[in-house]
Amino acid sequence: MSEYIVRPARSADVVGIRNLLQPLVEQRILLGKDLAVLYGSVQEFIVAEADGELIGCGALHVIWEDLGEVRTLLVRQDWLHHGVGRGIVDRLEETAQALGLSRLFCLTFEVEFFGRRGYTPIGEQVVDPDVYSQLLRSGDAGVEEFLDLAHVKPNTLGNTRMLKVL
Repeated sequence: MSEYIVRPARSADVVGIRNLLQPLVEQRILLGKDLAVLYGSVQEFIVAEADGELIGCGALHVIWEDLGEVRTLLVRQDWLHHGVGRGIVDRLEETAQALGLSRLFCLTFEVEFFGRRGYTPIGEQVVDPDVYSQLLRSGDAGVEEFLDLAHVKPNTLGNTRMLKVL
């Protein structure tokens, strides 16, 4: 395997990010995202690149003053177990700290991967009631997953909600 770099995504990476996502969408592991949504959130993405090709990506979405979400983390099949996912998560955590976030949430099937990085499964009431009521109005699917709302449960079956204190 050649070396890879981890860097902020650029708008020119969006089609490549979608192409990385597509096999996992077809397997119902990740939810699909329209190109317009990906372009609109490109600044949230970190990508891993080797030999001019995208081999992985992940995004950091701010949920609240102290809380963010690691989203859309994936590594191309032929690059699994080469540290790419760890490199992406490390960069997302650095970005989160630079933004002043102290907690990161993820909704994942990869419990062991995130567990090795200090994330632990969470239950209910991870924000105070006032924040909860304000988050209910966000209209963001990731926030609704974080809050564990009933109407998102069909999309999250089998996933584990995890949190890390930075």
